[in-house]
Amino acid sequence: MWRTFLVAMTLASQASLTAGAPSNDAVFPYPIDQKEFPNGLRLVGVHFDSPGLVSYYTIVRVGSRHEVEPGHSGFAHFFEHMMFRGTERYDEEQYNDVLTSIGADSNANTSFDRTRYHILASSSALPKIVEIESDRFQHLQYNEEQFQKEAGAVLGEYNKNASSPLTALQVKLYETAFQVHPYRHLVIGFLEDIQAMPTMYDYSLSFFDRFYRPEYTTILVVGDFDWEELSRLVEEAYGDWKRGSYTVQIPSEPPQTEPKEVSVEWPSPTLPYLMFAYRAPAFNTENAEIPTLDILSQMAFGETSPLHRELVIEKQWVDFIGAGAFDQADPTLYTILTRVRQTDKLGEVRAAILDQVERLHREPFDEGRLAATKSHMKYQFLMGMDNADAVANSLSHYLALTGDPQTINRVYELYDAVTPEALNAVARKYLTVETRTIATLEPAASTAGKE
Repeated sequence: MWRTFLVAMTLASQASLTAGAPSNDAVFPYPIDQKEFPNGLRLVGVHFDSPGLVSYYTIVRVGSRHEVEPGHSGFAHFFEHMMFRGTERYDEEQYNDVLTSIGADSNANTSFDRTRYHILASSSALPKIVEIESDRFQHLQYNEEQFQKEAGAVLGEYNKNASSPLTALQVKLYETAFQVHPYRHLVIGFLEDIQAMPTMYDYSLSFFDRFYRPEYTTILVVGDFDWEELSRLVEEAYGDWKRGSYTVQIPSEPPQTEPKEVSVEWPSPTLPYLMFAYRAPAFNTENAEIPTLDILSQMAFGETSPLHRELVIEKQWVDFIGAGAFDQADPTLYTILTRVRQTDKLGEVRAAILDQVERLHREPFDEGRLAATKSHMKYQFLMGMDNADAVANSLSHYLALTGDPQTINRVYELYDAVTPEALNAVARKYLTVETRTIATLEPAASTAGKE
């Protein structure tokens, strides 16, 4: 399953709100405390049975979606790197020394819609964590030489990723499927923008000033902590952080009215890849379309699907096949991906997948299999929520998307409501020829057959 199940919340007042224990049948049963400070910073606490441990996440609602200025893609991901370069109080070496001294694990990652920073450490280290994190989010400091060095590291990361044929295929697919929306570029950014990044030191300062502000930020703490003490620590450390004034204007992608195709010629030996994309809705909890697409992915293209059995197991034409759509703030893509093992069967594999999509519009789904699929997906999610960091990882995604602490329970209510007829209806609505983009990657003729 490609979608990750996560949760988020929003806050309506400056006062502390206690969600308390959810109902007995809630899929996310942990009590939640939440608070919004006068500067717009949000604090969320989830009480989870992990004696002596806390997971501390800082979620900044900035990702590649917010990179709307031509020639300036990649900066959200860039700051995922740059945020570890230190401040006047704690330079890079001192910051790392503190993490080592408290036995903490620390990392960060960026997506289309957000950037998140996370630390796993002992509960006793919580005051120090608040201190060092509040310092770097308010007082990040770097000079032009440090900026250029990190921009070079980002280019190296791009080049490393670009050695993957799958990455090249995704780049071309998104560039083709989207015309104006910043989802058109992957999170790392366009190559030409990354190459030019070392000349954009002044722009980097303005990007940080725009988005690394309290109104874009949520702090999430999961595990063993005292809520009143945590609230006090955060208020003291972040209370002077000034709210900004920047609001990004993200362009709307026009409707796609005819199918598109693009091909990539790979310079080295590789098996062919096929990727099919269809326009999909933005994440929401107002209807069950996204959960329905999730279930459709499992039933039509997952490991228990007839198509998987035919193409992967029986005929062995492909190595794998999978499908899905990520939760995203704006309308996105529903994609189907496969790698063709028997290269002379590329055309037949393509036809088989397109035929499967067409059948989804009309052939009825078995109600028993639908119930089993729902049960498996819920069980898989629950089995993954076995430690504080896993809970924080799941919650942080929805925190960036919806601002509602009950989103995860609402999502699973929608899963429960999916019917066989809804699966056909969502396929007819979204998996259409007019909104389809197909990307194919094959080795250059001079390298074909050499793998």
